[in-house]
Amino acid sequence: MKKHIAVLPGDGVGPEITEQAVKVLQTIAQKFGHEFTFTNGLIGAAAIDATGNPFPKETEELCLKSDAILFGAIGDPKFDNNPATKVRPEQGLLAMRKTLGLYANVRPIFTFKDFVSKSPLKPEIIKDVDFVVVRELIGGIYFGKKGRSKDKTYAYDTNEYSKPEIERVAKFAFELAQKRRKHVTVVDKANVLETSRLWRETIQQMQPSYKDVTVDFMFVDNASMQIIKRPSEFDVIVTENMFGDILTDEASVITGSIGMLPSASIGEKTSLFEPIHGSFPKAKGLNIANPIGTILSAAMMLEYSFKLSLESKAIYKAVEKVLAKGLGTKDIVTENQLSTTQLAEAIIEEL
Repeated sequence: MKKHIAVLPGDGVGPEITEQAVKVLQTIAQKFGHEFTFTNGLIGAAAIDATGNPFPKETEELCLKSDAILFGAIGDPKFDNNPATKVRPEQGLLAMRKTLGLYANVRPIFTFKDFVSKSPLKPEIIKDVDFVVVRELIGGIYFGKKGRSKDKTYAYDTNEYSKPEIERVAKFAFELAQKRRKHVTVVDKANVLETSRLWRETIQQMQPSYKDVTVDFMFVDNASMQIIKRPSEFDVIVTENMFGDILTDEASVITGSIGMLPSASIGEKTSLFEPIHGSFPKAKGLNIANPIGTILSAAMMLEYSFKLSLESKAIYKAVEKVLAKGLGTKDIVTENQLSTTQLAEAIIEEL
C-alpha cells in the first residue's frame, strides 16, 4: 500500500513527538511491505512566525492532497499571555477543522493492564475501562457568532447547531457502537439549552434505525461525575463541541497521564490524527515528552484511514510490552525513565 501522509509538527514538543511517530510508521512500512511518504507543513505559532498565518494556504493544500494528517500540538505562551493578540495559534486549528470538514473527534479512553496503578483513581474503578468519546468538532459555541461591544464591557459567544450537523456525528457514533458493545450515551444539557433539546430530539428520531444499539441520555454535569465514579459502564459517548472538549480532558486522567492517549478527527476530506495533550512548551527541546499518545495516534491512522487493523494492533501490542517492562518517560514512571527518543526506540524494537 502506498500512502502520502502530511506531518504538521506544530509548536512546543510537537516536532519531537511527531518525529517518533514517523519512525514507528516507517518501521511498520518496512515490516508489512507498505510505502509511506511524509511531507511536513507549518501550523500554529510556528506558522505565524514564518508567514503571519496560523494555517497557511500551503498547509491547507498539503492536507487536501494527502491521504491522512499526523498532527503534533499547537500553542505558545507568548500568545497565551496576551489576550489582546488578534492572530493566535489556536485559530489555525479551528480553521483547519472547518476547512477539512473534521466533524467527528474520536477519543478512546482505555487503560493498559500493567499501568492501572498509575491512575489517580482506585484500580477497582478503572479496571476494564474501554470507552470512546465522539465529540462534534466543527459546530457549537467555538464556531458560532461571537463579539464584544464597542466599549469592551460586554461579550457574547453563540452556541449554534443544525439538525444535519447533529445527524452526521450521531450516525458516526451509532455505527461505531455497532462495532463495539452497542451502547451510546448522549451527553447534553437539555433541561436548560435549546441546542441540547435539538440534539436530544434528533437522536431520538434516529434511534429506530439502530435497533441493536441501546441509547441513554445524560446531562453533562451528571456525566462529568459518572465518568469518574463508574467509567467502565460507558461504551460510546456522543456530545457537542464544548462539552466534549471538557469531558475528554477529564477522562484522560483515568490513564494516569495525558501523554498516553491518541485521538482521530474524522473528516469529509482528509482525516487527522493527534495526541490529546497540548504543546507543553516548558519541555520543548528537552527530549522528555511522552511520545506514546502520538505513536498511538499513528496506530489510529492505520486503522481508521488506511483500514490496516493488523498493523495498528502491532503498534498497540508493542506499546503494551514496553509498559509491561516498567519503561516510560518521567511523567509515567519513577524508575527506568527514558527520554522521548529512547521510549520510541524501545517501542520500535518490540515491533
